[in-house]
Amino acid sequence: MKRQFITISSLLLILLATNLKAQQASVYKVSRLSFNTNSFNEISPVIFSDGLIFCSDKRFSGIKDRTAYDGRRLFNIYFVERKDSTGWKKPEEIISERSSLFNNGPLSLAPDGKTVYFTSEIETGVQARNRRYKNRSGIFTAELSGTNLLSVRPFKYNDPQFSLGQPSISNDGKYLFFASDRPGGEGGSDIYYCEFINGDWGPPVNMGPEVNSPAADNYPFMHPSGKLYFTSDRPGGLGGLDIYYTIMSFGNWMKPVMLPEPINTSSDDFAFVAEDSFQTGYFASNRRRNDDIYEFKFTIIRKASCDLLEENNYCYEFIEENAVKYDTIPFRFEWKFGDGNRGVGRIVEHCYSGPGTYIVQLDVVNLITREILENEKTEVLVVADIEQPYITAPDKVYAGSIIKFNADSTNLPGWDITQYYWNFDDETIGLGREVEKSYLNPGTYNIQLIVSDRPDAGGEIRETCISKNITVINQP
Repeated sequence: MKRQFITISSLLLILLATNLKAQQASVYKVSRLSFNTNSFNEISPVIFSDGLIFCSDKRFSGIKDRTAYDGRRLFNIYFVERKDSTGWKKPEEIISERSSLFNNGPLSLAPDGKTVYFTSEIETGVQARNRRYKNRSGIFTAELSGTNLLSVRPFKYNDPQFSLGQPSISNDGKYLFFASDRPGGEGGSDIYYCEFINGDWGPPVNMGPEVNSPAADNYPFMHPSGKLYFTSDRPGGLGGLDIYYTIMSFGNWMKPVMLPEPINTSSDDFAFVAEDSFQTGYFASNRRRNDDIYEFKFTIIRKASCDLLEENNYCYEFIEENAVKYDTIPFRFEWKFGDGNRGVGRIVEHCYSGPGTYIVQLDVVNLITREILENEKTEVLVVADIEQPYITAPDKVYAGSIIKFNADSTNLPGWDITQYYWNFDDETIGLGREVEKSYLNPGTYNIQLIVSDRPDAGGEIRETCISKNITVINQP
């Protein structure tokens, strides 16, 4: 018998609503890092080697402040290495020719791990010493060598009439994102990007009203996943500065989504970065008066490897392979499929209604003598579901509509499942065999269902995962 892969889908949906807001609020665990000072500000973390590069306005020494010509405290760049899973070593300053009299940072590292893009003042000459002169910020490049920034060079689009800074280069080095208050934007400051074309950076492109707002939008960070994180004080947040993300979908940037508590709070929360795996990341916040750097641990489970769901197939092709011996006499081949249905022919197809054990029989009828050879062939056919967790959900839905998921058709013989865990690919989760969910933004989402078995005698827990893609489209 030859099996044909014909998909059948006729599953009952039994649904139970899940409080997704409560789940969102619980997926991050946040802690203040030990190297923060109590009286000064630490901001703009960047993941580098086995540690962080960040900016601080702390004193040059125990008693001497480092200030600009107008008396403002200067930010400079530091590297702090992780000591162990919970501790950090003493930060070391990364020095440039601008460290004494000008701000250094925020910054971003190019994929080569050596080229640095950082923020500093444009004017360094006599005008910069005038307290009344408004010295704009620009982007500069340098080479990182140990704890030194060498060969500092200005970015070609710096302009003394407006500021740009807070650079973030994409993981492939093709795009440089930054914030600027240059004319023609949507608000106080906007997110822009330049594309690296033919060995040079193309002109700045405003990301448009889909991302930017009439408020201040800044501190971009492009994650390798394609999500662009940024900071905004737009209306609708929790208060002060809040962290949002957006992602390209069908050629357009989707409406920004605000990260939940405890990352965002009623204080200023900004300058978000995350590791490639997104299990750990960092951001700055003034929730304890001064700006400090915080670490988050992403408690959501998402498997790096998760097989795509296979649809159960109950359709078969039956072939009488010995029919050639009847070539000289006309015969009819009558099949009994064991479920009350019949078929006629040397090759026939039949789809069963579901799993089961079926006795398949073949009768051969001599069309000349009318003699019937009953049960010329008999086979026991076991039709079984694939052993896998199972996601019952539509393939395509409208944004904003309620999507109903269940795992009722999960087939894992011998398992005593204690948990059904849903990862919806938008930083929300669901728990239980039956859940509901809605997506606000269009796109393709890879849903993961992770199931856990009861611990065995040795305390080991079996776990397996299945995934299914769902396309979310805008309402017509």
